[in-house]
Order: sequence, then structure tokens, then C-alpha cells
Amino acid sequence: MSGLPAVGKLAPDFTLPSTGGEAVTLSSFRGWKNVVLAFFPLAFTGTCTREMIDFSDDHTAFDDLDAVVLAISVDSVPTLREFQGKTGMRVEFLSDFRRDVSRAYGTLLEEQFFSRRAYVLVDEVGVVRWTHEESELGRKRTNAELFEQLRLLDAST
Repeated sequence: MSGLPAVGKLAPDFTLPSTGGEAVTLSSFRGWKNVVLAFFPLAFTGTCTREMIDFSDDHTAFDDLDAVVLAISVDSVPTLREFQGKTGMRVEFLSDFRRDVSRAYGTLLEEQFFSRRAYVLVDEVGVVRWTHEESELGRKRTNAELFEQLRLLDAST
């Protein structure tokens, strides 16, 4: 089921437009931040909304662990901006409207044309250190689990 990048390998680099108005390149975080890539199916759906609000509520906790969350969906930037604005989320949303990154990371459901819910933890060097793909679209990891993975990463360096 999963085609996520292998742990221990360099994460596939990409550049995507963001709700912040700038293009975001994964490799630009090398040397200073761990990155949690959070692929999610679609804006304005129940589980996705709860997940993104949780990320936003814990923005400072991720920052304290030297990590940034990059939430990626196939929605357009205008749709993601509306989603962000209606909920007051502080998460940076990236639009994979062409589905290239979702394909590269093995998360795209080709028939539905949106991504599975999946997580990829990329360390400060750009190496994949942990991945998880949800077996059901309505499930999500807790931030506590993501924090634990980040702490384990920090302890190993």
C-alpha cells in the first residue's frame, strides 16, 4: 500500500506554492530545522480540519523541538488560504495541485486524485527518519506521537 520514501534515504526535494505567498523548498530547511511533512486528503473535511487545528494549536511545541510542519494537499492555494482563514490556523499549507509531490512520496490515490494521510519526518540533514501512512482516511496521528518521534530523532543526534 505504501510507497513512502525509505527511512535512511535523502527525502525527495520539491518546491511548492504556499498559503504564505512564497514558494517553499524542502531542502531550504537543511541545516536548521527538522520537517514534518503532513500529507492530507482535502481541505474542509472533518478529520483534516481537526488535524490541522491540532498542528496549529501545537505550533510552539513543534518549534520548541526545532521542527516545522508543512501540510501538503492537492487543493489549490486559494482553497487552502480560505481553509486557513476560516479556522485561524497557523500551519503553512503547501499546494500540490499538480500532484507531483504526492506521486513522488507515494501518497497519491490515483483514482480519487487526492493524497492519503501520511507523515514523513525529515531531519536537519534532509534524511527521512520516520514515516507513517494511515490505513483509513478518517484516522490521524496524535501530535504526542509526532513529538515522541521528534524527541527520538533529537536523542539520536
